Amino acid sequence: MGVKTYTHDVSTTVAPTRLFKALVVDADNIIPKLMPHVKNIETLEGDGGAGSIKKMNFVEGGPIKYLKHKLHVIDDKNLVTKYSLIEGDVLGDKLESVTYDIKFEASGNGGCVCKSTTEYHTKGNYVLKEEEHNEGKKQGMELFKAVEEYLLANPSVYA
Repeated sequence: MGVKTYTHDVSTTVAPTRLFKALVVDADNIIPKLMPHVKNIETLEGDGGAGSIKKMNFVEGGPIKYLKHKLHVIDDKNLVTKYSLIEGDVLGDKLESVTYDIKFEASGNGGCVCKSTTEYHTKGNYVLKEEEHNEGKKQGMELFKAVEEYLLANPSVYA
């Protein structure tokens, strides 16, 4: 098994606590609301906190049926989360898991910088291609932008 790591930073004018609440604490509610291809998110094991396993179900007819994540860290004081994609169509026969480590840091404009580290744990001798990472990053950015737009249009939500 190999590990390939990528880092990515994205800036926004949304305050870090609001973005953390939306993308991490209340993700089960806001993601299906803002992403039409996501049917729902259900907690399969645990109380929704660290150690829990959650399943994101997608609407029928799409390329992905579901994604299963294990939550490792949800730190609402330091605005840090860490979780792994442990099961789902996107892993295919080449990936064992994908781990995401995300920190929401305040920036000078009242907004924040989201700093993410993504680790792809591959099966066997498979070497992850840049294009494969970029596709996953694109999907993540679509979610980020949808939540960002929603929070900017609704300044009292998660305030």
